[in-house]
This record gives sequence, structure tokens and C-alpha cells, in this order.
Amino acid sequence: MENSQVVNESALWNSVIAGEQPAFKALYEIYADTLFAYGNRYTTDRDLILDCIHDLFIDLHHYHHKLSRSVNIKFYLLAAMRRKLHLTLKKNARVKLIADASLFTLDFQSDSIQTAIIASEDEQRLIKLLAEQLNQLPARQKEIIYLKYHCDLSYEEIAAIMEIEIATCRTLAYRAIKQMRESMEGTTVKVFSTLLLILLAEI
Repeated sequence: MENSQVVNESALWNSVIAGEQPAFKALYEIYADTLFAYGNRYTTDRDLILDCIHDLFIDLHHYHHKLSRSVNIKFYLLAAMRRKLHLTLKKNARVKLIADASLFTLDFQSDSIQTAIIASEDEQRLIKLLAEQLNQLPARQKEIIYLKYHCDLSYEEIAAIMEIEIATCRTLAYRAIKQMRESMEGTTVKVFSTLLLILLAEI
């Protein structure tokens, strides 16, 4: 199944590089929601996000012949989307971008989290506690956790997107996870990761 998806994405990307119009439409339909969700972590301005996505695909169409054939499509599009967002927000006189990821938001209201798929009251309690801990993380760590667990990117890809060293990316992730797990004493890595995935699925 996974190999089939890789082959299909590779074929789709090759069609994009070849400039085939149906491929651009298919690519948009597959990734538009992911790009919008990522953009929504930076701003609630729906029109601005849609404009960035639109400009991104215009660039893809215009420079399709220069695209690399060996690429993780999701990584490539998220990286391009982040650049578009930052450039647009910096040009917006109403926004002062203090730090590279200072506008990234990932906040949960623990009382409103819908976790019906969690059976036990103990798991409900843990995921709400996890939400509270995640809310307290600095913006940069939140973005790393989002890209790692919600977008399923590698630390190497996340570091490239955020323009930081891989070692720095790993260290920030380790500190964030350590901080969150310390409040959930006795929770195994597997259980913690499962709860974090469930929580981020609420976005």
C-alpha cells in the first residue's frame, strides 16, 4: 500500500514536471487542505492563506520544468507555503514578525477537545493534560511538533523548512516532548505518541 502510494506520487510529480494540466489539478486536490491548515497556524486571514496557495501553484506551473524529480511532495509544498506566508506577512504593515516562527499558533481549549474515540476516563484526563502542556510550548517548538506528528515529516525535512540546524531541531523536539511527558508520569513513549497523534488530529 505504502509503496503504491510512493509510486503514484512519483508519477504525479513527474506529470507536474512535464507540465500536464490534470496533474496540477490532482496535486491541488490532494494537498490544498494540508496547506490551508498549515497556513491557518500562522494567520486566520482566510483570503491571505488562499492567495498564498494560489501563488504557490502559479509558481509551480511557471517553473515546472525546473523542479527536482527526487522530492517529498508534502515537504516541498509545506516549505514553499511557509516561505510564501512569511514573505506575505512581512509585507503586511499590520504584522510585525519578531522571530521566524513567532506567529505560529497551536492552542487547544482542553474542555472542548472531542476525544470520543478514547474509551477510558484516564486517557481523557491525560490528553487534556497533554493539551495544556502543548499550549505552554514556545511557538518554534509547537511548529516542530506539528510538522513531526501532524504532517509526518522527518527532522531533516523540518529543519530544512524552518531553516535551522538538524541538531537544533532534534534538541527542541526532545525538550518539548520531555516537558510534556514530565507531567504525564508513568506514560510510555508509545502511549504518549498515540495520545499526541489523537490530540493533533483535533486540529
